[in-house]
Amino acid sequence: MSGRARLAVCAMVATLSAACALLPLVEPIGWMFQAATLLGLVIVAGALARRVPLARPLTVAAQALIGLLLLTLLFTRGQAVAGVLPGPDAFHEFGQLLQEGTSDVGRYAIPAPVTTGIRLLLVGGVVVIGLIVDALAVTYRSAAPAGLPLLALYSVAAGLAKDGAGWLWFLVAAAGYLLLLLAEGRDRLSRWGRVFGGGPTTAGRPYAAGPVPPGGAPAPIRTGRRIGALALGIALVVPAVLPSLSGGLLDMSGRGGAGSAGGTISAVNPLVSLQDSLNQPEDREVLNYRTTTPDTRDLYLRIVALDQFDGAAWKPSQRTVVDVPDRLPDPPGLAPDVDTTAVNTSVSAAQWYAQNWLPMPYPASRVDLPGRWRFEPEGRTLVGDRGQNTRGARYQVESLIVRPTARQLADAPRPRPALRREYTRVPDSLPPVVERTARQVTRGARSDYAKAVRLQDWFALRGGFTYNTEVRAGSGTRAIERFLQQKQGFCVHFAFSMAAMARTLGIPARVAVGFTPGGKRADGSYSVGLKDAHAWPEVYFEGVGWTRFEPTPSRGSVPDYTVTADAPDEAASGRAEPLPGRTAAPEPAPSTDGGTCPPDQRRVAECGALPQASGGGPADDGPAPGAVAAGALAALLVLLLPAIPLLWRIRSRARRLARNRAAPPGFRGSAHSAAGSPRSSRPSSRPSDSRAGGSGPLTGVAAIGSAGAGSPPGGADPRPAVLGPWRELVDSGWDYGIVPDDALTPRKAAERIVRVGELTGPAAEAAHRVAGAVEQALYAPRPEATPGLADDVRRVRTGLHAAASRAQRLRALLAPPSAARLLWSVSARASALVGRLRTAAPGRSAPL
Repeated sequence: MSGRARLAVCAMVATLSAACALLPLVEPIGWMFQAATLLGLVIVAGALARRVPLARPLTVAAQALIGLLLLTLLFTRGQAVAGVLPGPDAFHEFGQLLQEGTSDVGRYAIPAPVTTGIRLLLVGGVVVIGLIVDALAVTYRSAAPAGLPLLALYSVAAGLAKDGAGWLWFLVAAAGYLLLLLAEGRDRLSRWGRVFGGGPTTAGRPYAAGPVPPGGAPAPIRTGRRIGALALGIALVVPAVLPSLSGGLLDMSGRGGAGSAGGTISAVNPLVSLQDSLNQPEDREVLNYRTTTPDTRDLYLRIVALDQFDGAAWKPSQRTVVDVPDRLPDPPGLAPDVDTTAVNTSVSAAQWYAQNWLPMPYPASRVDLPGRWRFEPEGRTLVGDRGQNTRGARYQVESLIVRPTARQLADAPRPRPALRREYTRVPDSLPPVVERTARQVTRGARSDYAKAVRLQDWFALRGGFTYNTEVRAGSGTRAIERFLQQKQGFCVHFAFSMAAMARTLGIPARVAVGFTPGGKRADGSYSVGLKDAHAWPEVYFEGVGWTRFEPTPSRGSVPDYTVTADAPDEAASGRAEPLPGRTAAPEPAPSTDGGTCPPDQRRVAECGALPQASGGGPADDGPAPGAVAAGALAALLVLLLPAIPLLWRIRSRARRLARNRAAPPGFRGSAHSAAGSPRSSRPSSRPSDSRAGGSGPLTGVAAIGSAGAGSPPGGADPRPAVLGPWRELVDSGWDYGIVPDDALTPRKAAERIVRVGELTGPAAEAAHRVAGAVEQALYAPRPEATPGLADDVRRVRTGLHAAASRAQRLRALLAPPSAARLLWSVSARASALVGRLRTAAPGRSAPL
């Protein structure tokens, strides 16, 4: 590789190293691969231009043209001439994307979703910086000043990150820059060559040609060192003085805790900040209010409506804001025949809670508050102007509680075309499974209302979904697809998924973010805390307007108009149909005993054999019996061999859990085997394997043996009744990818299964109960049996199954990794048999 080619590669590496500091700012990181590809093509174009050779300005111009064509192909292909050549429409689209990207940077908290605008800023910025670095270092052969654009790229990341870009990213960027300087020095040396003599040496090595200055190093080297040191020094100082963006829409943490003067929120990320709010260990009060309505179930405090779905995230549309009128306009689509109740609410915001959207009941009719606020009519939200926020705000809101009937919603006419077109738009990247699932769930429903109720009930009741705030937040198409597969998430997953599915059915939908009504105090006021942060879908019905639905289980309140008892017949007509993921029960076979055999006896085959039908057809000799038997045996082997791991796991699970079903004499609640204390039968390089009552891992207790105490007097040893379920729990974790670690104690092993398996609620509690029972059985002076461990193990296994992917579930069922214990058991028995043979007949068993 020539010196210039090596220098060009180092210029690209240095640029990408500095760009790595941008990775924590957004997710996912696929944009980096696009930027690397485009930058590589620009670098190759420069290398070809220099080989022609072109003049230096023409080389840079050619690279810039190639970069523009590549960006056009990637971002504005639809507006370009022939899909590649940028014309006026393409440049207009570039302007729109840059404007959207700049707005998104200010809207989203870190890590922000990679919207199209943000992706253009990232990819385009890296390409431009890389072009400048290549021009300085390679075309103009001056690598030291190339550190300044690299510094600019790193400083942007350091300034936007919450706590700076971090020392690791600084080291990566600095290493890329130093590599570029080293490559330039080698290139200069290779062009001048080494000249020995004619000057002093340092450490026995002569300098290159030219006089040596008194400073000890040639002037170009000293200059490069100074520029490099200056650039690195600025890179250390600039991140310390640049301000960083604060949190998102529901980021109530502030900057200094309660009472801090910081924490003003100027960005929106309902995914990240809402999840952070729900996972806060302390439920700090955000708002408190008094209201004139005695029933606050529908008094949700709405902040903003997210009505634009571009595939990367849900976000509010950019609309015109106006001065707050004395009385807000009537809610869109609300007819006079719908029952409404006027409500007055007085709200006080906490001093530490500062964000620029005003929480208030929907739909508000009048708002009385001081400060600089603006009104957005479409979403009916109030937003602060010129730094105005909610910190310590006190305000009065007059609003309506809208109570439509199910019949009014079911008979609602179709919305006007413009509204329907805007609020049913979905991105092309939305996976087909979303629409397919929506149509399966709503099959048989004849109105938009009936379909919306079906979707809500499927998420909240019948779809097998679990509420879990630990699941990674996300509202893009991939997050929705992942949520429909794993069926675990929190309110944003339920709201975004239902709204997207409703849109695929042609039902206008959007997502609202805010707070649930909170809890009532003794003085009659209501307190709203961090954990009341919530997201819910709104569906539009002509004559009623935007209507709240509640698909999130165990959160908020289900509106009365969506309850089955209030729904018209068509909403409940198809509820018995099988839903995706659920199989309808098979129809019972016709009885041949005249109906005299009870169903429970028929299930356990206590009614005797069914009469066989008499054959009246002609006899057929068919193939020979031997051939039939051989074929049947071969088919049986083919079917049974792959099923051996599955069958062995079923049998071992039944044997282990059966010990905990009935109490041994003299103890409370647990059956047991007469087997003694566990003994390790496997080498330490594998998870420990006890032979007591069948194989199984004894993670953390395999080496304990009979430590603790012997069998208590007057009764059998209860420990096998505890260790059997423990072995099954650890093997269940192994089946779902959590390999046993026999260096851990039972308690640590249970914590690892809960953490890695993402267990929550009853499943996590069950795992800890089993571990506690194991410690009690092994260490207590008088161990006692613990009832209910078999049920606890089943809860843990159910939790692991729910959190696993489809591939993990299939592997756990058909090829469980813990079935390796069967091979270990066979190997151990074979080794024991060989040992006995050698002992009995040393000479004859030598070949073995």
